[in-house]
Amino acid sequence: MTSPQSQTGTSLQLVTYRIVVIEDEPAIAESVAYSLERDGHSVATAGTIAEARELTATADLVVLDLILPDGDGMELLREVRAAGQQAAVIVLSSRDAETDRVTALEIGADDYVTKPFSPREVVARVRAVLRRTTGAAHPDGNRGAIPLSVDRESRRALIQSHALELTRVEFDLLAVLADTPGRVFTRAQLIDIVWGDGFALSDRTVDSHVKLLRRKIAEAGGNADWIETVRGVGYRIMVDDPLVHDATGEIET
Repeated sequence: MTSPQSQTGTSLQLVTYRIVVIEDEPAIAESVAYSLERDGHSVATAGTIAEARELTATADLVVLDLILPDGDGMELLREVRAAGQQAAVIVLSSRDAETDRVTALEIGADDYVTKPFSPREVVARVRAVLRRTTGAAHPDGNRGAIPLSVDRESRRALIQSHALELTRVEFDLLAVLADTPGRVFTRAQLIDIVWGDGFALSDRTVDSHVKLLRRKIAEAGGNADWIETVRGVGYRIMVDDPLVHDATGEIET
């Protein structure tokens, strides 16, 4: 798997991570799975350790409850690590004692979230863990990936070796789209993420900033069409360069 961004910058590509949610409370499992699927991931669920064993072997990330009908999730975590499985693991549990958190992290968990929680927090934690832990090429590949890199830490965006001179809003727009290439963001979602809840902005404000961002991409030697307008919905960033491959899907340019 290759993260859409890194400190050194990488070409953007469509990355669909395989996530397993191991949770015996159906409402929680469905809520978490739905939120992760909306974030572009492929999600499977399991309500017991027995069901989960077959799924963890091919997972990129596991969301693991500790209190399960057929055993302690800590034991499954030990099994996963003893078997050499490289899946990242986020523990999601009502057990909030320090000893449980420390034990889980020492065994090999990558993060620990206590209940109650918000699905939005879980999605954010998943993104953060995947950014830290991914490194090998993802099997979905990056045929025709666009030569754009985005580095949130340094707030730099490059097209090949050419830096984009972006305003704060333009960079944040690009970074949000680049986090999950291929995912469509509505204008309302972009306003909420980039500007925040306190701003009452119109869709036209988003359109204007996207227009400026496209122009700067083109001026730096890229293709303005890397940012697609999805008819009646919003925007997404290209997976393949339309100069190399034909774009697919219902889009309006």
